[in-house]
Amino acid sequence: MAEVFIALGGNVGDRQKNMQTALAALAQGPIHLVARSRIYEAESWGPVPQGRYYDCVVFGKTALSPHALLHELNKIEARLGRNRTREIRYGPRTIDLDILLYDRLQLKTADLEIPHRLMLKRAFVLVPLAEIAPQLVVKGIKIGDALARLKSEAKGVVPLPDDSQSPAH
Repeated sequence: MAEVFIALGGNVGDRQKNMQTALAALAQGPIHLVARSRIYEAESWGPVPQGRYYDCVVFGKTALSPHALLHELNKIEARLGRNRTREIRYGPRTIDLDILLYDRLQLKTADLEIPHRLMLKRAFVLVPLAEIAPQLVVKGIKIGDALARLKSEAKGVVPLPDDSQSPAH
C-alpha cells in the first residue's frame, strides 16, 4: 500500500459539512486514513475575490495507482458539486482534493504532478501538513523549514475553534 498525503480545501456552501463529507468519502473509499490535521480557515488564494477557505491535510494508505486515486478524488469532488469544466482556475469551489505526496514518487503528467508543484509555497497546505508530519522532507526541504519561509502568511491560517478532532496516530 502506498502512503499518501491529500490536501482538502473549499470555500463554497457549508464549508464544514463539505469538509466532513469529503473526509468520510475518503475514508470509505480510496484511502485508509491514518491521521488528519485539524480543519483550518485561511484567506483565499487565486485570481478572483472569494470567500475564506477551510483546509486540512490527511495522511493515509491506498492500494490505488496515482492516476486511479486522482480519478477517485475527482469523483468525490463531483459528488460534492464541483464542476471543473465551469469553474475559474483557483477560483471558488465546494471542495478541492489534491494529492500532495504519493510515497516517494516523482511524477509529472498533463493532469498530475507529484509532489504537488505548489505545496511548498502555500501556507494553507503547510500549516496542516506540519501538524501531522512536521519532520517530513519534500524536495529536500523539511516541512517546518518551508513553513518558516511563509511565516507571515502562516499567521492567517487558523484552526477552527470547534474542530476538536485530534489527529489519529
